[in-house]
Amino acid sequence: MKQFDIIALGELNVDLILNQIEGQPEIGKEKFAKQMTLTLGSSTAIFAANAAALGAKVAFCGMIGNDSFGDLVETSLQKKGVNTGFLIRQDKYATGATICMSYDEDRANLTYQGAMDYMTLGDISPYVFTETKHIHISSIFMQSGVKRDLMKILTLCKENGVTTSLDTQWDPVEQWDLDYKTVLPMLTVFMPNETELKFLTHSATLEEAVEKIRPYVNAAVIKCGSRGSLLMRKGMPDRMQAALLNKHVVDCIGAGDSFNSGFITRLAAGDPLDVCQRYGNMTGAVNTTAAGGTTAFTSREDVEKIGREKFGWS
Repeated sequence: MKQFDIIALGELNVDLILNQIEGQPEIGKEKFAKQMTLTLGSSTAIFAANAAALGAKVAFCGMIGNDSFGDLVETSLQKKGVNTGFLIRQDKYATGATICMSYDEDRANLTYQGAMDYMTLGDISPYVFTETKHIHISSIFMQSGVKRDLMKILTLCKENGVTTSLDTQWDPVEQWDLDYKTVLPMLTVFMPNETELKFLTHSATLEEAVEKIRPYVNAAVIKCGSRGSLLMRKGMPDRMQAALLNKHVVDCIGAGDSFNSGFITRLAAGDPLDVCQRYGNMTGAVNTTAAGGTTAFTSREDVEKIGREKFGWS
């Protein structure tokens, strides 16, 4: 028996969110914000917290500093039911932070990567590869050390019979320099959204991007926003699953990460990929019924109840 169903391997930071800002920032001038929130950030943390709420046994492997932001990250994950035994506390680097300046429905983000950028395979406990059924890797472009060692990490997963998933997330420097032809055959499931996939493959359309990755994927699920998700499986027809649309969206923060949490929770439980896809569409939709990426995820029972009552999921 493995100790964990899922280990999330990814970035960790705090979010300092400023709202009701009086004008745009200007060099040499000072502006006021009327609201401030300091909270756990990172897409991978949203994924881990929501997978834990859905009943999976989840641990997190990431690097943070020995500082007050690191304390906030660790205690926040623990409160969400995520095991923090594989967190790496580092004296040399500070915990990452993102300043989020919110303007109506848009925002400007400024991120200090800090410790997350320095974690490499050499920092990761070998038990990460022996004590879990599945490893989910996310935000690869935010973590140059993990990106550099990605093939070695995926090889260790294969050697230990661990299934894997990767959601690249956005590349902040927009170089998109991941060799997908080498990486994709090593993955159990590839999980980009359609915009990321088009940039990664230098494609003008989703259809062109899909054909470029087709020879290399074992399976991929591509998040297509309000259109739903597209499932690709080697040797099988593609499967489009329509989105469960929310007519009264609170916000969409973390919807893609919530899709990932639903999909991978069911994958780790042994469900077929089409069942995982339907469940992911449901958890992504439930995410939009409450503010922030984790608020709607209190328990599996509650999430599925919202899915049935608001979206007709069954």
